[in-house]
Amino acid sequence: MDYWLDLFTGTTWDEFLRAGGKVSGFRKRMAKAVDRLKPDDVLLCYLTGVKRWVGALRVHGRSKDQREIWSFDPFPERVDVSPMVILTPENGVQMSELEGKVDFFARPEHRGGFKGFLRMSPNRFKRSADGKLLVDLLRQAAKQPVSRPVDPKQLARKPFYKAERKRGKKTVTTIVSVPESEELSPKNRAQLLKSEPTTTRHIEIQYLLLDLGRSMGFELWVARNDRQRSWNGNTLGKIEGVVSELPTQFNEATHKTIELIDVLWLKGNSIIAAFEVECTTSVYSGLLRMSDLLALQPNISIDLYLVAPDERRDKVESELLRPTFKLRETPLNYICGFIGFDILTEKISAIRKLGLASSLKPNFIRTVAQYFLDEGAYPPRSE
Repeated sequence: MDYWLDLFTGTTWDEFLRAGGKVSGFRKRMAKAVDRLKPDDVLLCYLTGVKRWVGALRVHGRSKDQREIWSFDPFPERVDVSPMVILTPENGVQMSELEGKVDFFARPEHRGGFKGFLRMSPNRFKRSADGKLLVDLLRQAAKQPVSRPVDPKQLARKPFYKAERKRGKKTVTTIVSVPESEELSPKNRAQLLKSEPTTTRHIEIQYLLLDLGRSMGFELWVARNDRQRSWNGNTLGKIEGVVSELPTQFNEATHKTIELIDVLWLKGNSIIAAFEVECTTSVYSGLLRMSDLLALQPNISIDLYLVAPDERRDKVESELLRPTFKLRETPLNYICGFIGFDILTEKISAIRKLGLASSLKPNFIRTVAQYFLDEGAYPPRSE
């Protein structure tokens, strides 16, 4: 018996219960993962937004139920389930109760990103003991309920919307987002900036990307406004391989746009990859700069990446799916990949230990990135 993550919003959880709580569904792209679910496996239900565990469902097998259960998405990859424990959001188990007790929240620094565990569902628990613990906590919460208020806006949060766009002579439906304002209040932002040296973290990630690019044999560009910044005694603008001028084939507007991109990998007059690094600031500005670059140079072929803390993955996705990015002729979410700080640092550390950097091709970074694609779409090419 295995334990699996089953993600819900407040709305999809309510719709699941209204439909009888006997069928759980997943997006089409998760078909292979759903095929791995076995009878008697347990789905543990987590509410995004309010960040609470609200149920445990026993799997019985693939479902033939084709009812319109969910209003936003059909979630066609379905399994029949029976509830073991069902809680209201107010009585749910808070994620904070798991700190230090489960693999994905073993230490305080895992807060928010949770080692990428919450990125998709179904997602199998690495340790069965973690799943058993959650079932016990859910049952305890059901026997001795403690009501804690939830933010109604987060509970009713609808992260994605349907929109129509022209594709040739056809009108097709696509998914876009209309993000709320930045989640952090000024007070919380000030506390976060005080408790975590985000500027230093930003410089560290820039340095790691520059150092990796240098080891791979590329020339480098670092944003003009960051050239005097240092990491461990290394001034970014003085790192070997950093050039002082961008390729000359671009017009002035293009130069002004890309000279503030955090890191570029260059080969001759070509830009191989562009990286925007974001910490607690809005990710919108970095994506807008990349979108502007593509608008100014529509025929250019560059790998684009937004590098940010793992806990900001949902924010990056919602921004990428804004209409201004999603309704482009080539949607930005097809071109720009998300890379979490944790996976980036882990990969670079492993590359250094094995001495592989000089033999890597630039397209390897695509295997590290996550792309928020439509159903049936293919990820970026990988030569």
